[in-house]
Formats: sequence, C-alpha cells, structure tokens
Amino acid sequence: MKTILKVEHLEKYYGGKGNITKAVDKISFSVTEGEYIGIMGASGSGKTTLLNCISTIDSATAGHIFIGGEDVTTLNTKELSKFRREKLGFIFQDFNLLDTLTAYENIALALAIKKTAPKEIDKRVKAISKLLNISEVLNKYPYQMSGGQKQRVAAARAIITNPSLILADEPTGALDSKSAKMLLESFNKLNEEMNATILMVTHDAFTASYCKRILFIKDGKIFNELIRGNESRKEFFDRIMEVIALLGGDLNAY
Repeated sequence: MKTILKVEHLEKYYGGKGNITKAVDKISFSVTEGEYIGIMGASGSGKTTLLNCISTIDSATAGHIFIGGEDVTTLNTKELSKFRREKLGFIFQDFNLLDTLTAYENIALALAIKKTAPKEIDKRVKAISKLLNISEVLNKYPYQMSGGQKQRVAAARAIITNPSLILADEPTGALDSKSAKMLLESFNKLNEEMNATILMVTHDAFTASYCKRILFIKDGKIFNELIRGNESRKEFFDRIMEVIALLGGDLNAY
C-alpha cells in the first residue's frame, strides 16, 4: 500500500526561556492510502497541534512530515500555499464556507482556480453532491442551509480536487446528533467509494467509532492505538471507551 503520510519524530514547542511547553513530543506514525484515522485526546493533549503541523497551518519545531513523499517541513511559504491547494482537503468545525457563494460555487471554487473546464467542473460537482446527498442545496447560500448540509458541502469542497489527504478538525463539533450521523456516513462513503484518505481529530467516542484506526494522544505523545479490523462499530465504540477510561480527561462518550 502507498504511504500517504509519514510523520517522523515530530516536535512542537511553545514559549521561551524557562517556560517551554512541549505540545507534540517526538511523535512518529504513518498513514497508507485509503485509511480513515481518528486522533483522540483530552484538551491540551496536543492532538490539534499535531493536526495543525500536518496541515502546514503551523510549523514543526523539529522532525519531518512527508505527504505523498514530499517533506512539507522544508517548503517555503509560497510552496506551502501551492501544496495546500493541490494536495490537501480541509474540513473545519465551523464550515468555513463563503457566504456570498452558493453551495455549488463553494464546491466548484477550487477547480475554477485551477482553470478546470466548466463541463468537467459541473460533472464533478454533481457527482460528489449526489454521493453526499446535497444535490437539493446546490443553488442555496450557506444561510439557507442546515448545519449538517453546510458541513457536507464543506466535505464535498474538500474532496473535489482529489487531494492526497483530507484533514478534519472536530467536524461534528457544531452539529446535532442526527446531522453528525449523516456527516459521518458521508465520510464513510468518501472513504469506501472514493478511497479518500481521512485524518480526523475528535474528542467524541461516537464520532471516532466510524474510523478504522485511532491514535490516542496524551501529553504530546502517542499513548495507545486501536485498529477496528472486522469489529462492528458498537464493538469498536466499547473498546474506545475502555481506552478513554484509562486516559481520563474531558473526552466525550456521546
């Protein structure tokens, strides 16, 4: 299997003399193509900092991050901007849709920037919208959509350019339970039907139970790892809860 992400001895420190905080402490792991991985940990564990370094939003203090074989820790600002645009897809808790654009336009924007032919844009937007069950909102603006619809539009926007890696930061955090379930089922479709590689930070065990593998972070280090294998989602959820009990902290059961 092709390795999409390789993190080697990653460190991230904050602060100055006498007051240094190690947010990420020598973390190493890899992700192969088509994996759906969750990163869990209590507040302050370093999980969001880890995601920010991988997404190139934040720079690492030490170590290396390879995405698609390219060491992103060596790229300059201009190169990083291009890399983000072409290789990464982002899904945030607060949707980050452009209010002045329709759902269709929000999804199509990245392809339009790349000067993709209009016919090809139309074909791809309609295909991904059908997959994620948002065809009926394509002509609506964000203020006319529910939270769940907005997040599925954000997911469509993230996958439309066929990125190497989709990074999701607490994607169900602003959603009610029904909308969260629909979004997570959409993630499953992206993963299974489009072979999307997804790395998702969450503090919620129900959300994490949809993943195929989970890395638990504690005090900036990998504390434990769970692989779902052939387990049902309920069985995997129960095992996640066992690790959360060991971890302590403010992780959610539901």
